[in-house]
Amino acid sequence: MSRRTAYYFPSMVFAGASLIGCASVPTGRVGVEWTPMRGTLQKPLTEGFHVISPFAKVYHVDLREQQSEDSLDVLANNGLDIKLRSSILYQPIAAEAYALITQTGADYYTTLIAPYVTSSARKVVGRYSAEEIYSTKREQIEREIREEVTLKLEGKHVQVNAVLIREVHLPQAVQSAIETKLEEEQKALEMQFVLERTKQEAVRKHIEALGIADYQAIISTGLSAQVIEWKGIEATEKLAESANAKMIIIGSGKNGLPVILNTGAAETRASGKVPGKLFTNDARTAADRTRRN
Repeated sequence: MSRRTAYYFPSMVFAGASLIGCASVPTGRVGVEWTPMRGTLQKPLTEGFHVISPFAKVYHVDLREQQSEDSLDVLANNGLDIKLRSSILYQPIAAEAYALITQTGADYYTTLIAPYVTSSARKVVGRYSAEEIYSTKREQIEREIREEVTLKLEGKHVQVNAVLIREVHLPQAVQSAIETKLEEEQKALEMQFVLERTKQEAVRKHIEALGIADYQAIISTGLSAQVIEWKGIEATEKLAESANAKMIIIGSGKNGLPVILNTGAAETRASGKVPGKLFTNDARTAADRTRRN
């Protein structure tokens, strides 16, 4: 190799290296390459390291779901001014990154999504009253706004996944009136629940009373004077076997049933009457007969 060749070889290598550039595409993104000679290339650069022209420019398009918070000024159906704080969830369509960059640009949210969301929110909210927006219809309003935005973004290479209403700000007087009304409605629902429970309890007691009446009617048909007397004799036997102090007078009660006197403690009254407490009038009569005899 001559000296001249040795001199020019490093220069040629350096010149060739200077004509080579590189680009790195992070995860969750694609790159759209633009070159001075060929313009915007349709084939996207996927994740990873790429060798490109040193004069090229790479636009990174984030394909992941993204969030943006917006403040929306809207009007209710009665003309009341309402301020909404919302969160917009959106993302580009992966296969259409080239078209998105060439037709809209990298700042597609400001150019496309934000104006469409504002327009759709005003259109949808104008169908509802302030009370519905504040309390009962929020999820339905979110769904309708998203549907309106989706229609307007058709063919725009980007999609909106959700429109979430985070806060609803009304004039203080209107908000206080709505909150008071909601509290009264909750109280009315609570009272309705109490009344329903009371009615159910009354029905339960009525059914229970009917069951008891039927039971007594069935039992009464099978009872006779002999059965009642036999039950009285069984009860007398159980009382006689207990350890409590008592006096049993056989055959002195009504229908020949024994009369039971509770003598209590072994104390005697000064009047000389039978000690203890008489449980029945028959027992008192039996005791008087005993003293006369």
